[in-house]
Amino acid sequence: LNGQAVPASFRKALESTRHANVFHGCKDVLMGSPFGWKQHGSSGMWVSDLFPSVARHVDDLCFIHSMQAESNNHAPASYQLHTGDIRPGKASLGSWVTYGLGSESDSLPSFVVMSDPLNRGLPKGSAANWGAGFLPSVYQGTWLKPSGAPIDNLTTPASLTPQRQRAQLDLMARLNRESLAGSAIESELNARIESFELAYRMQTAAPEAFAIKDEPEHIQKLYGVNEKHCGHFASQCLTARRMVERGVRFIQIYSGGMENQQSWDGHKDILGNHSGFAAESDQPVAALISDLEQRGLLDQTLIIWGGEFGRLPIAQKGAQPGRDHNPHAFTVWMCGGGVKGGYHHGESDEIGFKAVIDRVSVHDLHATILKLIGFDHEKFTYRYAGRDFRLTDLHGVVVDELIA
Repeated sequence: LNGQAVPASFRKALESTRHANVFHGCKDVLMGSPFGWKQHGSSGMWVSDLFPSVARHVDDLCFIHSMQAESNNHAPASYQLHTGDIRPGKASLGSWVTYGLGSESDSLPSFVVMSDPLNRGLPKGSAANWGAGFLPSVYQGTWLKPSGAPIDNLTTPASLTPQRQRAQLDLMARLNRESLAGSAIESELNARIESFELAYRMQTAAPEAFAIKDEPEHIQKLYGVNEKHCGHFASQCLTARRMVERGVRFIQIYSGGMENQQSWDGHKDILGNHSGFAAESDQPVAALISDLEQRGLLDQTLIIWGGEFGRLPIAQKGAQPGRDHNPHAFTVWMCGGGVKGGYHHGESDEIGFKAVIDRVSVHDLHATILKLIGFDHEKFTYRYAGRDFRLTDLHGVVVDELIA
């Protein structure tokens, strides 16, 4: 189909969506994938040549090929993927998980976020993607700085003895608790008290957790920590494994930054764009799967890989063509944590524009994730402003076929 004229049925379908003006910036022809594809594993999964390392794990992966979102703009679509709503301000999945499960560590944050370390910026939508919304702020993600010390003030000043620091914290806690009585901002004050105490404990625990150079050489080589093309992302994936071992509940890692070509947003030169970002992430992600598995942690750790939407099956204009956004059909895969390995779910139409079989909404995905970690999404609620809120709002159906 590559290079063929856009079918009339597809043009009509586009005009009935928010892509009504899409042809102003696109060629009137279909664009096939510029990458090679091969079958892998005993399941015979088709995987792009972009991911040779991940391809070795296809029998552990559970693919959803029929994901659908509600917006074709980055920030709203990203908010929905993270919080279930295209509008900012709701609680993120990571916040819901840590609210429901609590923390296994009293010395590290329960929810950690790592963004692009190559000065390419935060993901589109920024910190609202890992905010706690109406949940107590103690459940928001802790963003690790992409360069330098990951968290400020982990090192105690030489002039401050442990005894003096402990006395300062005790005084602040006592003053804050005296302010709690009758306060309208009780949850904020409690969160502030806990943040001071957690910061104190982290001064000992966090530097050790971030010390990936303490890992054996063969583990660093497995991830590609010292490889120029992927070392930055490898360091984050290895840090994630160390945090899993230390009881951190939810870890979020972003590949790429804000500006289009500095992220997976291949409006032009999709061949170069996707090749570059896949090369950065393929080996480290595959290593994370292998490492968790060999340590007996994969069955109890759920890995979720995906973006906020896919790409249209037509070429945008330019010498090095790319593709525009497509929220009507895209793929997410999961691994470990009780999902069915080597499984395909759903299909798009023949040109990859719309999901047509076993469609899965973001609410369905969230409902399924919550079930995998032990929650009924319809009963897992938080009362705010006079009503019970839930991650899936009034929607969502668990996709039982994805669960082993």
